Amino acid sequence: MDLIKIAQETFHIEANALNRAAERLDDNFLKALSLILETKGKLIITGVGKSGLVGAKMAATFASTGTSSFFLHPTEALHGDLGMIGKEDILMAISSSGESEELTKILPHIKRFDIPLIGLTGNKNSSLGRYADIVLDIAVEKEACPFNAAPTTSTTLTMALGDALAIALMKKSGFKKEAYASNHPGGALGKKLFIKIKDLMRTESLPIIDETTTLKEAIVKMSEGKLGTVLIVNKKGKFTALLSDGDLRRALMLESFNMDHLAIDYATIAPKSYNNTELLASEALEIIENARIQLLPITNDNEELIGVLHIHDLVNAGIKSH
Repeated sequence: MDLIKIAQETFHIEANALNRAAERLDDNFLKALSLILETKGKLIITGVGKSGLVGAKMAATFASTGTSSFFLHPTEALHGDLGMIGKEDILMAISSSGESEELTKILPHIKRFDIPLIGLTGNKNSSLGRYADIVLDIAVEKEACPFNAAPTTSTTLTMALGDALAIALMKKSGFKKEAYASNHPGGALGKKLFIKIKDLMRTESLPIIDETTTLKEAIVKMSEGKLGTVLIVNKKGKFTALLSDGDLRRALMLESFNMDHLAIDYATIAPKSYNNTELLASEALEIIENARIQLLPITNDNEELIGVLHIHDLVNAGIKSH
C-alpha cells in the first residue's frame, strides 16, 4: 500500500473540486456579497456536525476581517438561542445534503423572522435549498474518503467558499490591514503596527555613569546593569557615550589599557540613539539591525536618557522588522 500516493490522491481530489467550484461561481455569489455588505446587523452562521465546525471557523474569519459574525448551533437555537437573531441580521446555513434534521427544524422559524437566508448546500432542491433566498453551490463529485462518506472534499470546499466570501468582502469594503491588526493585537501584524518603543523600553535601574567614572567602577556598573553596557552622561546629564562589552574587549588589547583610566577613554562617543518613543518597535528593530547594535539608548529632547531598547526584548516580544 503506497500511502504517499493515497495522500496525493486526496490532495488531487480536493484540489480538483476547488477548481471546478471556482469556475461555476455565478451571480448568486455576487448577490450574497451584496446582501452581507448591505446588512446593518450580523451575519449568523449555522450548521451541524462537520458543517457546524466549518461554520464556526467561517464566523471567526468573517469577524476578524471586518464582517460582524457569530456561529449559532441549530440545536441551541431551538432551545432559546433563536432570541440571539435580530431583525436586521442575515443567516447563513450550511448543509451538504440540505436535509440535516437539526437544521431543517429551525428553517421555518427563520422565515417567520423574515430575515434573509443564504444556503450553502450541494442540493438546491433540498429543504435548505427551497427555504434559502440565495443558494451557494457546494456540491462535489466525490469525497476523498474511500467510502465516499466522511465529509472531506465537501468541507474543504465549504471552507474555501467561506474564505472567498470573506476576502471579497474585505476588498469591497476597503478593510485595511490596520483594522485587521486592531482585531489581532497579539498577532504578528498587530505587534508590527501597534507596539511602540515606549511599550518595550527599559526605564528602571539603567546602568548610567558620568564622565569622571573609572573603567574599574564602570565594569562593576556594567555587571549590575546586566545589559553588557554602561551609558555615560556629562555633568549636565546629557547622554554622550556608551561603553559596551565589545568596547571593553577591544580595550584589553591596547598596551595603554589601565583599569584606573576613565571609562570614557575606551567608550564609543556619540553612539546611535533615538528620541521618539512613539516610533513603532518594528521600525526600531530595523534601526538596531542596520546599525548592528544590540542596545538603542532612548533620550528626550534635552538629550537626557529616559530608557533603553534591547534587541532581546524586541525578539522576546515577537517583534519583526518590515
